[in-house]
Amino acid sequence: MNSTDSSGRPTTRPGGRSERVRAAVHRAVIDMLSDPEVEVLTIPAVAQRAGVNHTSIYRRWGNRDALLADVAVTQLEEHWPLPDTGSLRGDLLAWAEAGESSLTTPRGQLVMRALALSMPRGPQSGAGRAQLFAGRIHAIEELRARAIRRGENPPAMGQILDQILAPLYFRAILGLPPESDDYPQILVGRLLGSST
Repeated sequence: MNSTDSSGRPTTRPGGRSERVRAAVHRAVIDMLSDPEVEVLTIPAVAQRAGVNHTSIYRRWGNRDALLADVAVTQLEEHWPLPDTGSLRGDLLAWAEAGESSLTTPRGQLVMRALALSMPRGPQSGAGRAQLFAGRIHAIEELRARAIRRGENPPAMGQILDQILAPLYFRAILGLPPESDDYPQILVGRLLGSST
């Protein structure tokens, strides 16, 4: 029987049929996003590329936007993990550096494309999208909690998202190069103040 994880996504036993279907569908989405001949990404087309029945995709994800968001979040979690360096500044700097490196790769560009394509189109879709990103937000909150346990005073979640995550996403979506070679240090410095 399936359950859900902290981000609201379905979980299954590792290696089960459901996980194989999920992996095949995710792989098909990534392949299609990277294929310049694919102009429109639809559930039936993904199902055909993945070799699964389209009803399996609708049953698991509900719609294309939820599927694309799940692919994007999964890729972010796998290729842009949150570090534990022993200090807030170190954690944020390592995270920003990893994010900059990840988002400038071809796979990172695909993740940004998936995120852009999955943007909610109605008031109801925003809640489901927020639930998908709940695991990522929880991980950032844990980074803040670790800092508090060490006696540090971390900025609010919104400040971290606005001053580190948003600039990295914005530049990646528009294909803009980093402001400078030390762009992650600049972002963290703006958030926390210059290190001494």
